[in-house]
Amino acid sequence: MAEEKKVSTAPSKAVTAVKKDDTKPGFFKRVGRWFREMKSELKKVVWPTPKTLRNNVLISVGMMFVSAIVLWGFDQLATMLVQALFTLAG
Repeated sequence: MAEEKKVSTAPSKAVTAVKKDDTKPGFFKRVGRWFREMKSELKKVVWPTPKTLRNNVLISVGMMFVSAIVLWGFDQLATMLVQALFTLAG
């Protein structure tokens, strides 16, 4: 059988260590980078259509209305029970 050539895994050039700069970037550079990142993230957002937004708002308002009615009913029931207890005890 044919002999396979061994592939050298050693790098062809000498690798020199690069010293990492441990200083923090300036305030304005950090703010600028924050705005650039925010702008790129906002481009990825899928904004709702007006029809979808209207439907979501109507569903939310409807659920709030139903919740308010249910809470009002429980409050009325609790008020009647407390008044009945006071009349029986008092």
